[in-house]
Amino acid sequence: MKYVISWVAKPTVGEAEAARSLQVFSKWSPSEKATFEQFLGRADAKGGFAVVTTDDINTIVHDMAIFGTWFDMEVTPVIEIGDLAAISTEALEFMGSIS
Repeated sequence: MKYVISWVAKPTVGEAEAARSLQVFSKWSPSEKATFEQFLGRADAKGGFAVVTTDDINTIVHDMAIFGTWFDMEVTPVIEIGDLAAISTEALEFMGSIS
């Protein structure tokens, strides 16, 4: 399954907390069960985004537990746009078949 993870620094994070988060990040590495297809920082330096593929959601939950101290995070399951278009077409055809 593919997920988009977004995060922004909590408003209460000050300089000391930001430094601590970077210290923890420098020792962290992604689980072998997860593939980070993209790992991006926002240009305003307030957070970032990751596109992660894994069959084990627990790997994402684990990382959210580590970094949730400093960041508000959202994890959104996603599918390829072509797959979404095909599913949407099937759904519309089904709805159209009901009179």
